[in-house]
Amino acid sequence: MNILTLHSFSQNLEKLCPNLRNKKFLLATSGGADSMVMAYLFLQANLNFEIAHVNYHLRGEASDLDQKIVEDFCQQNHLSFHLYDVSEKDSKPENSIELWARELRYRFFETIKVAQNLDFIATAHHLNDQLETFIINLSKAAGITGLCGIPENENTIIRPLLHYTKQEIYRFAKQEGIAYREDHTNHENIYLRNRIRNLIIPSLERTNPHFWQNFDKSLNYLKQAEDFIQIQVSEILAKISISKDEEYWIINLKTLKAENTFAQYEILKRLGFPSLEEQQKILKAESGKIFKGENIFLIIDREQGILCKKLPEEDFQEIDLELGQALSSPYPVLLSESKNSGYSTCWEIDSSKIKFPLKIRKPKKRDLFQPKGMIGKKLISKFFKDEKISILARQKVWLLVDSQGNILGIIGYRQDGRFLAKKEKIYFHF
Repeated sequence: MNILTLHSFSQNLEKLCPNLRNKKFLLATSGGADSMVMAYLFLQANLNFEIAHVNYHLRGEASDLDQKIVEDFCQQNHLSFHLYDVSEKDSKPENSIELWARELRYRFFETIKVAQNLDFIATAHHLNDQLETFIINLSKAAGITGLCGIPENENTIIRPLLHYTKQEIYRFAKQEGIAYREDHTNHENIYLRNRIRNLIIPSLERTNPHFWQNFDKSLNYLKQAEDFIQIQVSEILAKISISKDEEYWIINLKTLKAENTFAQYEILKRLGFPSLEEQQKILKAESGKIFKGENIFLIIDREQGILCKKLPEEDFQEIDLELGQALSSPYPVLLSESKNSGYSTCWEIDSSKIKFPLKIRKPKKRDLFQPKGMIGKKLISKFFKDEKISILARQKVWLLVDSQGNILGIIGYRQDGRFLAKKEKIYFHF
């Protein structure tokens, strides 16, 4: 079992925060043994830190006494004290009080960190908290990531006591004469975490005299395995990536489907689709299907997947074309009475069959045209599918239409055969 000393604590903290003498910390301090010991160690290490406390008023006078012991510590040691005093405006829920309280305090801590220009938030989670989290995640089939427990350093939130047991923290507090408050609700088996703490963990401790030391080692093995897995996942993700820019990330679904199911799960989870049921739907989906993940969309495009933060919006813009005047944006075109131009492609259109002015616009649902060389009309969406035009390429497609809405062609792909020039000609260049 790890013995808590100022030296061992400082060594561990230095690993979490190199150059810690140049860092500024915000300590989440409840008044209990764990956080008061952590505050004492930061003080003895002569570090630059401030204290934050949340009074939830859930235990009446006891909550106020928790606040007082933290506030007294700050006054005695000339430390900055930040208090969040929970009131009716915070609308405490009837259920999920633990989750509500957690979100409230971390939001408060982050606000103070930013306002005071601090580098890290430090919490006093310890090895017993790790075991409780391990058991909870084990019961939820949370996978290796969940079994790794609480991270030591996560988005500037550090937990320097994670390798020490609650018993060792109590021993250190007694040795150093550190004052703290005991939350007696911790002994009530109302919440799941309390039941694990009071009923399950004591039995586990009796299984092996070195239980805590072995559990800490096991967590380290799991974290090493998780790190290795994530490296492998990154390599596979690089292999299946076709292209990536600010708007779209295109992946090869065919290559992904060839990977084993574990790799498929880990990759789709990283991409924002952690649900196994949803993943199975993605891997079986037909082209055109859209899935909404965690702040991301996935569009299935045959053997490719297109990831984007927002779906392409339908564009109803119509742009009139003037004879002899070149258009450079959104698509470089020219409507002319002359066949000669510097453009690479020219359509000859029968001006007697159309109504001016001509326009360009985006395709709409149910748009029909008659592709040159074909008898009968076809949905433009069907033409895209038959020609294997990707979903992203479709977003850039413009149509040439006349004032009556007749589609004269899909620019860059196919002219409408009904309006091919026979007598009176006009030329469309692009």
